[in-house]
Amino acid sequence: MTNRLAQAQSLYLRKHAENPIDWWSWCDEALERARQENKPIFLSIGYSSCHWCTVMEGEAFSNAEIAEYLNANFLPIKVDREERPDIDSIYMQALQAMTGQGGWPLNIFLSPDDRLPFYGGTYFPIDPKYGRPGFLQILQGLRRFYDTEREKLQTVKGEIFDRLQQSSRLQAVEQLTPELLQTGLEYSVGILASRGMGPSFPMIPYAATALRSGRFNFADQRHDPMEICQRRGLDLALGGIFDHVGGGFHRYTVDPTWTVPHFEKMLYDNGQIVEYLAELWAIGVREPAFERAIAHTVTWLKREMLAPQGYFYAAQDADSFSTVEEVEPEEGAFYVWHEAELQALLTADELAELAIHFSILPRGNFEGKTVLQRLQPGVLPESVETSLQKLFTARYGTPPEDLSLFPPARNNQEAKTYPWPGRIPSVTDPKMIVAWNSLMISGLARAAMVFEDLDYYELAAGVANFILENQWVDGRFHRLNYEGNPAVMAQSEDYALFIKALLDLQQASLCLAVMPDSTPITWLEQAVRVQAELDEFLWSVELGGYYNTDARDDLVVRERSFDDNATPAANGVAIANLVRLMLITEELDYLDRAEQGLLAFGTIMTQAPQACPSLFGALDWFRNATLVRSDRTLITPLSQQYLPTVMLSVIPQLPEGAIGLVCQGLSCREPARSVEQLQTQLQASGVRG
Repeated sequence: MTNRLAQAQSLYLRKHAENPIDWWSWCDEALERARQENKPIFLSIGYSSCHWCTVMEGEAFSNAEIAEYLNANFLPIKVDREERPDIDSIYMQALQAMTGQGGWPLNIFLSPDDRLPFYGGTYFPIDPKYGRPGFLQILQGLRRFYDTEREKLQTVKGEIFDRLQQSSRLQAVEQLTPELLQTGLEYSVGILASRGMGPSFPMIPYAATALRSGRFNFADQRHDPMEICQRRGLDLALGGIFDHVGGGFHRYTVDPTWTVPHFEKMLYDNGQIVEYLAELWAIGVREPAFERAIAHTVTWLKREMLAPQGYFYAAQDADSFSTVEEVEPEEGAFYVWHEAELQALLTADELAELAIHFSILPRGNFEGKTVLQRLQPGVLPESVETSLQKLFTARYGTPPEDLSLFPPARNNQEAKTYPWPGRIPSVTDPKMIVAWNSLMISGLARAAMVFEDLDYYELAAGVANFILENQWVDGRFHRLNYEGNPAVMAQSEDYALFIKALLDLQQASLCLAVMPDSTPITWLEQAVRVQAELDEFLWSVELGGYYNTDARDDLVVRERSFDDNATPAANGVAIANLVRLMLITEELDYLDRAEQGLLAFGTIMTQAPQACPSLFGALDWFRNATLVRSDRTLITPLSQQYLPTVMLSVIPQLPEGAIGLVCQGLSCREPARSVEQLQTQLQASGVRG
């Protein structure tokens, strides 16, 4: 018998539809029911490709005894963090305040009258293990605590609320010191340079900010930023985190050597990594593995992640079935190789040559199987590419040249019943998330500029047009789309990242000489329009910066996100957008708002520079904003350079004898009359702040 989540649009919520738990989604009716019945709220937050979310769903949430007690004594609410990152952010902060750490599934208990948390954790096993009590024990203890320890309950809630309020009401500073930018950039370099003993994550917000540091000659630098940034690019393009057979990047590796990935593929990682590798190429690191990784990722996008409606799907799971007889999927089954398989698919000579370029050991490198990891950079020989194509054919059942579209498996049942010609693939979460699609648009737009590839641009433009044509309902921007149906009001990250994507497309259209009349919209006009909506509904007049959500959302606190995680913080991106818009429109109101936004977060930038690399990227834009005006013959080669605080503009006529104008925010240099003079001006303008 299914519960009410069977009617949800979210794949993650529907995965819990067969649980005996009487789940609610987050809604006014559920919150009011909890208040009326005086039941503590059990709030469980996760996402569809989360491994331990899946484990807990199959264990504790499928247990009849636990469900009976939970239903009788609590009101259980399930939230998809990808649908409601605002709810997730608030309660993740609370969990970290209570326990010192976070993660998913995020399981937290709230008082029904004010929705303030009083206990939380992540994965709870059924029985006591891993040093954790059993879930039923926790439920029983918390219900006793709620009923008998009212004074202590209020104290705990009050402390958590104070922490949340402090975080959401940062006091603005009066000025930003000249040394602050250097501090922030050097922190990102140091964080990127650290190589611990645990998992390895892409951390692209830090990598992108560290890359900015390379153009400054800071004194007493502990690390060479270019060496560190190039190393991160090689780890990504050569490591097991990249799918060398099918394309696309996995979420992270479970080891410090970038060998064995956690196999889920998230759209947001792929968009950021494509942009980062393209920037490395632009800065002069012409590593063939970067170009190959970008090209294969774009092929994967077209084959497996592009919806018929014209947007990108959100993610692919880590787990998949090896056979239809299996009850539970296995992590990485779609991607890894047994030694016997490799021997059967390749000749002895082919396997020997493959082992020269990839880590292939008889014992494997992942539970007796092999994850392909390249041993050195450079161009792969054609014969090795042919061997990889044989592995592709074995995995997908069709040669790569004959497979332009691979349909998604939308749930486990579909994965096990569809007649796949090769292996059974992982489940794909088919929802469209504006913020994540925007990250991919930006990555494609930058790669289109750097490699002069019109196909990359057209793929990005098609997705942007889908968003523009489908994501407004009653005049308001919406975050999600389920098979053509928009849902959930857009949040600040959706606005900020989409505006950035539109500006990136505008810049790409200049260097690729895309005809203005080839599309019914102009990217700049749309960026201005979306920015106006963001300013109207989410700008904090009192504090500066952008709130995560509309004032109509009745949450415990109204946050202004500034800290970067797997994706860049909304306010860092939004403030950088304001500077870019000022350069290209010459509207100084944008610059005033950017300055106010930076001052609003000056305290956190000063006290915790390790938390907010995107804000330092915005500060770099603010201090070193540069506009280059020229004709198309010069715009294209300029767009292929790494110019992280430059916007380009095509003008029909230049002063006599000039090839371009370099403008530093509010003033312009003398007209440049040679490429050398223009490059000198650009270099000086980019480091003046």
